Amino acid sequence: MDLSGGQVIEQRQLYGWADLVFYETPAQWAADQDRFAAADREPPAGWARTGQDVWVSLKPEGVELPAQGWKIHISAVAADAERIVETTWSYCVEREIPFKFLRDRHLFRMYNSKYMPRQASGKLVTIYPADDEQLRRTLEELASLLQGTSGPYILSDLRWGEGPLHVRYGGFRTRFCTDAKGDRVLAIEDADGTLVPDERRPGHYAPPWVEVPDFLRPHLERRRSGSGSFPYRVLRALHFSNGGGVYLAERLSDNRQVVLKEARPGAGLDMSGRDAVERLERERWALERLAGIPGIPRLHDSFQADGHHFLAMEHMAGDVLWLWLATYHPMVHFGTGRAEEAAYTARAVDVADRLEALLAAAHERGVVFGDLHPGNVLITPDGELSLIDFEAAFEASEESARPALGAQGFLAPPGVTGTAVDRYALAMLRLWLFLPVNRLFPLSRTKLAETIDTVERRFADLPDGFIARLREDTAVPARPGTAPAASPLPAALVRRRSELLDAPLDVDLDAPEPDWDAVGRSLTEAILLSATPERTDRLFPGDVQQFLHDGLNLAHGAAGVLWALHATGAGRFPEHERWLLDALARGPVLRRGFYSGRYGIAYVLDQLGHADEAAKLLADAGDAPPTVDAGLYGGTAGEGLTHLYFADRYDDAGHLEQARLRAGRIERLLNEPGHPAAPTAARAGLMHGWSGCALFLQRMYEADGDPRHLDLAFQALHRDLEVCVTRSNGSVQVADRGIRTLAYLEVGSGGIALVADELLTARPDPGIEELLPAVRRACQTEYVAEPHLLNGRSGLMATAARLAHRDPGTEARDAVRRHLKALTWHKLAYRGRLAFPGDQTYRLSMDLATGNAGVLLGVRAAVDGTGPFLPFFTPRPVVDGSA
Repeated sequence: MDLSGGQVIEQRQLYGWADLVFYETPAQWAADQDRFAAADREPPAGWARTGQDVWVSLKPEGVELPAQGWKIHISAVAADAERIVETTWSYCVEREIPFKFLRDRHLFRMYNSKYMPRQASGKLVTIYPADDEQLRRTLEELASLLQGTSGPYILSDLRWGEGPLHVRYGGFRTRFCTDAKGDRVLAIEDADGTLVPDERRPGHYAPPWVEVPDFLRPHLERRRSGSGSFPYRVLRALHFSNGGGVYLAERLSDNRQVVLKEARPGAGLDMSGRDAVERLERERWALERLAGIPGIPRLHDSFQADGHHFLAMEHMAGDVLWLWLATYHPMVHFGTGRAEEAAYTARAVDVADRLEALLAAAHERGVVFGDLHPGNVLITPDGELSLIDFEAAFEASEESARPALGAQGFLAPPGVTGTAVDRYALAMLRLWLFLPVNRLFPLSRTKLAETIDTVERRFADLPDGFIARLREDTAVPARPGTAPAASPLPAALVRRRSELLDAPLDVDLDAPEPDWDAVGRSLTEAILLSATPERTDRLFPGDVQQFLHDGLNLAHGAAGVLWALHATGAGRFPEHERWLLDALARGPVLRRGFYSGRYGIAYVLDQLGHADEAAKLLADAGDAPPTVDAGLYGGTAGEGLTHLYFADRYDDAGHLEQARLRAGRIERLLNEPGHPAAPTAARAGLMHGWSGCALFLQRMYEADGDPRHLDLAFQALHRDLEVCVTRSNGSVQVADRGIRTLAYLEVGSGGIALVADELLTARPDPGIEELLPAVRRACQTEYVAEPHLLNGRSGLMATAARLAHRDPGTEARDAVRRHLKALTWHKLAYRGRLAFPGDQTYRLSMDLATGNAGVLLGVRAAVDGTGPFLPFFTPRPVVDGSA
């Protein structure tokens, strides 16, 4: 099970600032009091001003920009931002050069914060010169005008001199193409005039066919040569953030292996406005003060190179604490008993006690760690503990001090200061060691207390006083005679979160026998109450993916929510269906896939009775490029299943032929597993692996009776089974990168088991039949990190319910009941209705893949065992004694 939450952190940060309830586009941020003066200034005569999301754009009327070329980016530190905007305005208006700038200081700080996309770090202004000569003149003249200002290095650009000016070749107009993964991306023309992706990765300031102007070459040579020899050899990157990198390195002078931490000046701001360099200096101070304490890294070196600051410190042994928990926690491994739980309880309490002793040693030296969470604690196989990442540390004598960054669910709330910051975080970590749902606590005023109560009931061997101490150490201390400490978050956002999330729930999910019909209605009402038909970018709030591509598709968009409501009997909603149709009329859907694009939308439209619109959407799809992968989620298998659906529904030979063509392509990929479009071992499972291909090939066999397709289906499924491993409890799961095993639907053995169950209805296979109980066992774990459908509990419990007919005993049905009961661990309220958090549990979601719509499908499948919980799967009989 994945307990790390380490994926797509930049996306969560970018779309998590503007709202504390749902992921939201930064363009929705309203900070009128913090706008740059130029943002509200009337443009000069003959100029047009437009608002483009978070940018204010100005262009002389009648000036036609080239489609692409060299653009100038100006970075800034906060103290220089206003001056840079004003200087740019005056310079560009006088010379009639189009430009744009971020509209307010908050957005500037946000885009330059620690976990924002690195390639955009520091960008404040963009200027669009008409040609190379204007580019040269503008760089030279602005360099003089902006002398004395500074800004962080923009990693995707070439820096001009030492100041804030940077250049990159890219698109001036908004044009799109489809990349190798089938995603719609910004585009430029290559040397042949073909649209290709406009890459914005670090170090890629110009495509290979573009000649670098002579006046940029000295700056290019300086970048390539650096400032001289670097005293360390980097072995591999451990972590990247906007503030810099963390690397495993080797010192050239003596081959000592160290951890090298980098800080970029002006980048990676925290809530107090400190940049990465200031925080690295704090870390240096803390490590020097704590030198000699076992479990604290030894500081080896502090130096600068190419304008960046570095610390070299001891490489501490061990894995992060969340990996230890995933290895030993009894609820992660189905089948453990009382003895195993008692042993884990003793080990977890001991870990927390030794962390307390380590923090106490730091406090005795006058240092508050400030950022205690599982990712900053290392533990070796024999239990030795270390603390890493001291950039939030501060002086213990500063009684009113508190960190300006921290992990959700561990960061002390307003009012907790000084050494109490560490005590609070340690209490939260003690709780996390038993039920790791800490990220939910800021989303509900009652969730922390509920979780402590759950741990008290669930773990019988906790030492005396453990729960009482948890309650005491997680209480925010009252300070008589003083006003409550202000939250660092905007008051309007905090107020909105409280108004939407703090109402009592209308259903009792903790009842001995919950009313599951009422649960379904509550989930549905939450979805409908969250709808925003007045918007054009999305209808239902969901995962950040809806902003990266579109808000329409099956996985994360309106189509998936409408299908889930329809499939579970919640009804049809014409107003919302009209929103989807209107959105399709506004512009093309460039992604093809079933879950990710037009194929899935067409399927849903047809299910909802919009046959003509569905047919048009498929007719406009065209041929798939050879780079489209084979999988069900976004590739060939999903397309093939869609064509089979339409072939059967309308007795259409054309659709059947399209399905045959796709079956042939998958057959070729089975014989060429190294092909870029073929599924990989790392993505084995239903959505991206060979299992989705197997499902399509079985349906192909059912459509045309060709036994070759059934043979290929079994061959494809075995390809996924080959990369599964057997855990110590006898369960079979997909191995992922050597650090975890997965049983989910998207990637994992649960999705493989669903398809295996389908294939065994066509013909027996002794190997699969023998393995299936062990795969099913993987779906029966008690603890699951997240509640949703494709990578969470809802998918596992629906899978266990569908496979219950193959269980001669009650194990599968008991697992379903256990899953349903454990849903309460993640339950939240949205306007008094039942709601659940999305991917990584930072914000609520209503979509099919990560939110309420998927939970609704999972609950319905678990409770009655017969309803459709994913397209293209056949109904299963009700098993006596089902949940």
